[in-house]
Amino acid sequence: MSDRKFQSLKEFYPFYLTEHSNTTSRVLHFIGTALVFVILFWALITQTWWGLGLIPLVGYGFAWVGHFFFEKNKPATFQYPGYSLTSDFILFFDLLRGKESFKSKK
Repeated sequence: MSDRKFQSLKEFYPFYLTEHSNTTSRVLHFIGTALVFVILFWALITQTWWGLGLIPLVGYGFAWVGHFFFEKNKPATFQYPGYSLTSDFILFFDLLRGKESFKSKK
């Protein structure tokens, strides 16, 4: 984790991408975020409110496996929870649109 103090999401996101350079980690982040949306819509449509409790378990579970076993780094969530969560969604949609690749340019 960087000792640098980020003052904005615009400043943080390039760092976030460097912490997500492993292809398997990116795939795991993508799957976890996709499942977050599936669980959210399922819980809202079926009014299964306990299902909302699965969101952090599934979302962070996939992401943290990517960090600990493939990236071999500490998730930025611990130091920058807001920027990190927002960046997860930005990366998800950038991967979906093809703006980012699952295979990092690193």
